[in-house]
Amino acid sequence: MKLSNKGRYGVRALFDLAFHGDGSSSQIRDIAERQSIPPRFLEQIFQDLRRAGLVSSKRGPRGGYQLTRPPSEVSLGSILRALEGNLAAYASDEEPDPSAIASIVVTEAAFRDLAQRIEACFDEVSLADLCQRANDLALTRGAHAGYMYVI
Repeated sequence: MKLSNKGRYGVRALFDLAFHGDGSSSQIRDIAERQSIPPRFLEQIFQDLRRAGLVSSKRGPRGGYQLTRPPSEVSLGSILRALEGNLAAYASDEEPDPSAIASIVVTEAAFRDLAQRIEACFDEVSLADLCQRANDLALTRGAHAGYMYVI
């Protein structure tokens, strides 16, 4: 399975909201800068995420985007489905004809089972899990990785 930039950037952007946002709104330019994502592409991604109900937006000087649910309730699977569609590497919903060659029946069933397992793996990981990984790595909240301020 190969994810597009849209899917990978979407996961990174929502991780950023969960990790750096603390429930408040974050602006596209800040997320784009911290995550090294082109801002115009990020705007398109957030429109899809908003339509899927994963984020809400607020206009104005203190506006931006925020998660609509707690990070523990947002799975990577839900983010990727909103941006990529079906996650399964094997997307056939057709049952093989019972009179087909036995190897086709067996392999089609195996591919379907594997596709369901892959999707379940994405559903098991939440934004809260990613935030915990970031904490374990001692990442700093609210900081930009490329800047160090010394006074």
